[in-house]
Amino acid sequence: LQVFDDEGKEVTPHPLFHSDPNPVVPKQGKLLASSAYFGATGSGFLSSTSMSNASTTESVLDEIVEPGSRRDTTVSLSDVQVRHEEIKEELTQADLDRRVDIYLTETETVWMLDMPSVVVSVESEDAGRVLERNRIYVDICKNRPGNDRFVEKTMQTINGAAKNKEAQCDKIIMEDKGVMVTSWDLYDSFSVSEIERTSKAEGSRATTGKSSKPCTTKEHDQTTSVSSDRGSTTSSVMILESAVLARIHKEEESHSKAILTSENFQQDLFFMERILMENIFQPKLAAYRQLPVLTDPDATSDTSNTVAAVKEAKQEEHDKEKKNKGEQKKAFTDPSILSDLNKTPEEIVPPRLAQLWSYICDLTNGHSVSSMAWSKVNPDLLAVGYGAFDFKEQKKGLACCWSLKNPTWPERIFRCQHGVTALDFSTASPNLLAVGMYNGSVAIYNVRSCNNTALLDSSESSNKHTGPVWQLRWVKQDRAETGDGKKERLISISADGRITEWLIQKRLDCTDLMKIKRTESEKKNLPGEKERKSEALISRRAVGMCFDFHPKDTNFYLAGTEEGPIHQCSCSCKEQFLETYRGHKGPVYKVAWNPFSTDMFLSCSADWSIMLWHRDSQTPIFTFSSATAFVHDIMWSPKSAFIFAAANESRVEIWDLSVSTLSPVISCFANPRGKFTAVLFAKNTDCLLVGDSKGEVRVFELQNLPAPNRNKV
Repeated sequence: LQVFDDEGKEVTPHPLFHSDPNPVVPKQGKLLASSAYFGATGSGFLSSTSMSNASTTESVLDEIVEPGSRRDTTVSLSDVQVRHEEIKEELTQADLDRRVDIYLTETETVWMLDMPSVVVSVESEDAGRVLERNRIYVDICKNRPGNDRFVEKTMQTINGAAKNKEAQCDKIIMEDKGVMVTSWDLYDSFSVSEIERTSKAEGSRATTGKSSKPCTTKEHDQTTSVSSDRGSTTSSVMILESAVLARIHKEEESHSKAILTSENFQQDLFFMERILMENIFQPKLAAYRQLPVLTDPDATSDTSNTVAAVKEAKQEEHDKEKKNKGEQKKAFTDPSILSDLNKTPEEIVPPRLAQLWSYICDLTNGHSVSSMAWSKVNPDLLAVGYGAFDFKEQKKGLACCWSLKNPTWPERIFRCQHGVTALDFSTASPNLLAVGMYNGSVAIYNVRSCNNTALLDSSESSNKHTGPVWQLRWVKQDRAETGDGKKERLISISADGRITEWLIQKRLDCTDLMKIKRTESEKKNLPGEKERKSEALISRRAVGMCFDFHPKDTNFYLAGTEEGPIHQCSCSCKEQFLETYRGHKGPVYKVAWNPFSTDMFLSCSADWSIMLWHRDSQTPIFTFSSATAFVHDIMWSPKSAFIFAAANESRVEIWDLSVSTLSPVISCFANPRGKFTAVLFAKNTDCLLVGDSKGEVRVFELQNLPAPNRNKV
């Protein structure tokens, strides 16, 4: 059975309940009479609609028909078009135009959730009762400790979900405003506020005192009270002012101290110092890096005066070096530069050393420079060791890290209990700096950390050196035979006759690569002379002074001794020497392989001489001796196979073997009060660093020095 409305839409009601299978037969109605052709199911449904308030059809009709028109229900039911699915009836125009009234009525409200309010109005009838309950609850909370009626219980509550609420408003406009205020303005405003506060307090006290005093006459009382109030207020204000000023002064001192020691202030000072140093040393740093020196066209007169003063200083240095023309002219007699003789005297400019600046400060003044080393990663970072070589002049040592960005003060300062005799940077870990000391100890510092304590120290090692550590180097050893690959090791040589390899683990421990034994001098007897008896040796070990590993095969190295012989050794053989080179008559202070011609090496000694050796010859090829002074240090140039620098006590010399083997091409004399102790070539520029016995490291620029082809040996 389907029911359609006037518009042809299906409005068949669905039963809300199933009727009893054995229903009572109801009375026949008009709807049943007019629909006699319906089946049993249809008659059952229509009979159910005639029951009062039980059928869905009747309830629908009750909602449609107006109240009071109950009697027209049968008529309205007869108007409903009831048809079988197979019978199709067409609606006429009259049916479509007929007006149908539908009335909607409100049903009974069904409450799904009822949450009574917890807030009661003050004007309501329950306000008094609620206030009384709140008072009782407050009393219970006050008397809760020690009350037998109170029992602590726990319960779980559900936290309500957080809700985001957005509101539309005008755009907020931010403005930055600032005011310049000096410390005096802050001081005055703070003092005024303190004085006003104390004066108000004293005025209130005086008023209460005046009201409590008995008075005889009105005028006398007013005069006395006013005068006493003024005197007491003035004296109290003066005392309070002095106390406030003292407290403010103390607070300012503590505040200023906190500012000076703050980390942000120190960082700002650091950047400001760097900027000032860059501005001051800009021309010299440009010359060091071989860059053109730029001048500001809008420079003031002060700047022009400074530039003029610099030019005058350079001219004075040039005039002083004219005294050494006699020695320098000998270099131009070599045939390799005879072509320059055709030039005019104005065109011929001799090679010279121009000083740029010096690394020195009050902390290093008076300490002798013992060794210098560049950082393997940062070419602007220089490590300098300070310590005395003489046993009688021993003092506490220093290891300082200088930077080109600030030549006036070191970036890192490591204070040592004994004099520093050697140091070197690591290649595998560029932040590690190894330091050797006069008492034989070895320490490793971390230059990245501001802490000046050593990471590792050999003081706890049972096999440490018993004499001064004269040289210390990080060496990459090729261990292909053992399968370990290349490994960097720390090697040191000491006056106790041991060449030692240091193992860096949780602590420093060492093993001996070689124990240098004394060798007898090969003295030939004259004809007819009897054989000499061998002299008894006090110690079987020779004092080690220096060493240098081969630049290509790090399995071989040279070791210089205090007696003069130079031994060629191997890491694979610890008992005997491969070769012994005899020529020096005094302690050998330095040996250095040529970085380009790897079979040649240099050595310098206290016998005033420098010797050039070939690896396969036990006699020196050349002997250079230009002054009667100890030669403390030598170094090959990193750009030429013919140029090397030497530092003796009286002067520093630059030798160019392609020009002359008899005299140096450049000589620079030391101060009468100091002696040169160490030399070091810059890595990427034509500059030379020279250290002296007064703690000064001078930076020189090599000018007008022709660099020959490095491939030509």
